[in-house]
Amino acid sequence: MQKILHIPNYFPPHIGGIEMTANDIVNSLKGKYEQKVICFSGEKESRVDNIDGTEIYRCGESIKILSQSISFNYKKTLKKLMEEYKPDIVIFHYPNPFVARLLLKYRKCDFKLILYWHMDITKQKFIRKFFEHQNKLLLEYAYKIVSTSPNYIKGSKYLLKYENKVTPIPSCINEKRLEYNDINLNKANEIKNKYSGKTILFAFGRHVKYKGLEYLIEAKKLMSDKYVLLIGGAGKLTNELKLKAKDDKNIIFLGKISDDDLKSYFLACDIFCFPSITKNEGFGLGLAEAMYYEKPVVTFTIEGSGVNFVSINNLTGLEVENRNVIKYKEAIERINNDNNLKEYLAKNAKLRVEENFTYEIYNKRINEFFNNL
Repeated sequence: MQKILHIPNYFPPHIGGIEMTANDIVNSLKGKYEQKVICFSGEKESRVDNIDGTEIYRCGESIKILSQSISFNYKKTLKKLMEEYKPDIVIFHYPNPFVARLLLKYRKCDFKLILYWHMDITKQKFIRKFFEHQNKLLLEYAYKIVSTSPNYIKGSKYLLKYENKVTPIPSCINEKRLEYNDINLNKANEIKNKYSGKTILFAFGRHVKYKGLEYLIEAKKLMSDKYVLLIGGAGKLTNELKLKAKDDKNIIFLGKISDDDLKSYFLACDIFCFPSITKNEGFGLGLAEAMYYEKPVVTFTIEGSGVNFVSINNLTGLEVENRNVIKYKEAIERINNDNNLKEYLAKNAKLRVEENFTYEIYNKRINEFFNNL
């Protein structure tokens, strides 16, 4: 049985799009390969977990620099795995510059590198230039490259040069995670009653720049009091966002939301808002989850991002010019004021997820990909 070493930044129960994708791959290949995972622990301490027969090496974090985890233990653990475990295949989830530097030292070892490209580094120009050479080495050395959407291949200056190596495998939702019960329905009804007579807009995610929440807040402030905006999640911009919203009593910050409560907010909302603005949003799992709940969505146009692949303009939601708060406001109002449009978008949203982004479909695509290595 061939051996696979998975290298994401983190791994469940840590929640995030890349982490969930890494977990989906492990589950899809279970029983067909021997598998181990190395990642950061999110804490100072290191530990080894065993999840359904897969060893998870969680390396303690020493410091963080520009959102990048640095771990003194990681180098030693990776060396041990490469030299003793001797993987036949390494699946490296990009971006992860610190680990990329360590991994590239093993280029002469006998393994196939699968570079799972989640997004380009697009923000700090200095950081981007600093890692140009590293990116080139990774892309050239990679046996195969996976992109989370066909849009991202065309929109990435990195992937386009290596298009012959790239396979698009869209990410997937976890239907079991989204199953709801009477408790969730009762909580949803409580939310609806609390904001009775108002149209409920819902958004959630990390409060960071590329999520575009500041533009959503500006759009909401242009709207009447019959709309209420519920924002879930937290992050380094939370206080700044609250300050921006302080004059609008109909913008409510929910803080971090549990999986159970997330279901209830999905069920309760009328329109799901996904205002991400850059290609740092490579796919948009939260967007796909809302669509699975049969919710019409409003997005910005992000050239080269998978966001506009997940939701199709005028079919599953409305898409407007990037950062244009007036157009975003108008799109929300257009959906809310046209019941036929709202129902049309909602039904197509669920159908698109069921036909393209379920775990069953992802499992099939991943296994076809590895069968053809």
